[in-house]
Amino acid sequence: MSPLTLSEAAARAGVSPATLRRWADQGVIPQYDGAWTPSATAHARIVARLRDRGHSLDDIRRAGETGRLAFGYIEDLFPPQTDGRTLEEAAQDTGLEPALIERIYSTVGFSAHALENVSEDDLQFLRYVAAVLAAGFPLVAFLQLLRVYGQALAQLADAEVRLFHLYVHEPLMRDGLGGLEMAEEMEALARELLPLSSPIMDHVHQRFLAHFVEQDVIGHMETDLEGGELDLGRLRVAIAFADLAGYTRLTEEQGEEQALDAVERFVESVEHTLPDDARVIKTIGDEVMVVGSDPAALTDWAVGFQALHAERPLPRIGVHYGETLYRDGDYYGREVNLAARVAARAAGGEVLVTRPVVEQAGGHLEFEPIGEVRLKGFQQVTEIFVARGAED
Repeated sequence: MSPLTLSEAAARAGVSPATLRRWADQGVIPQYDGAWTPSATAHARIVARLRDRGHSLDDIRRAGETGRLAFGYIEDLFPPQTDGRTLEEAAQDTGLEPALIERIYSTVGFSAHALENVSEDDLQFLRYVAAVLAAGFPLVAFLQLLRVYGQALAQLADAEVRLFHLYVHEPLMRDGLGGLEMAEEMEALARELLPLSSPIMDHVHQRFLAHFVEQDVIGHMETDLEGGELDLGRLRVAIAFADLAGYTRLTEEQGEEQALDAVERFVESVEHTLPDDARVIKTIGDEVMVVGSDPAALTDWAVGFQALHAERPLPRIGVHYGETLYRDGDYYGREVNLAARVAARAAGGEVLVTRPVVEQAGGHLEFEPIGEVRLKGFQQVTEIFVARGAED
């Protein structure tokens, strides 16, 4: 790639040419050797951001010399898009209304100013969107799907950056590499890894897509057998909440790192033992929300999971079965809240379930009624049972 002119580099960094020249003369841009390469320009953008945050040039220079800013040089792999289109031109090219394009960008999670300069890559993205809608996929469903894409991929990108920093950048700094040497090594590694991420994600997506297509077919058949159609956007599912009893005390007694290790082992155990039709929807601290189509299988898992855990803090699990509202890859509604409240009533090592779960479960489990309980936030009482293996 040809070097940029001083004016072009200054425009990309968001500063005046005079400021950029002064930074280069003062040694704040270590990659600058008389030519404004993409790497030097990427570093200049970082310097500009740090200056906006109030950091002095001396502090920035020292950070560059020790390699603390080396990660930022990888921005060179994502050069800024130039010569883009306006929102109106993008709308004319794709056939999408400007207001819809704005809504699409907002739904995915892109910043509002991204539409000030629609690059060719952005335009191709919008053409794909237009093709999906032209094929007849409902807009309301597609917007939900875009929101899921945006949230999942934002989390993925954040994890990629943070893990690269923790396991590549930090060790290189501890080894005492200079800023330029470190930047070159990190950029070379990132340049090799980046092209591999898309095919890896595509394979994982295809495998999970095939799995959930199969589960959806089975779920529809079972819903029909149970009788009655559900309203649009609603699904009848089994819901389990699981967390660690005494987690707060563990944090106080053993410290945050030890407690976090316990949570990570707990979540991994949940993920690796779930039945095929169930999956983790989300985790909040030490709490895990699981949804599956088969309440009997999910209850079997919960009872078996407790039997495998003897060390403290012990898990506590609540399971319920009912109709939920499905939005943006998550499940909402009264039945979800009820499942969470049931779990909160459990003691460490217990599995508590509701009457709908008992009615769907197999005879190899035992259910001991503990009475009708008034759960927080619910006016009507809820019948709760302790679930155990028949041999217990």
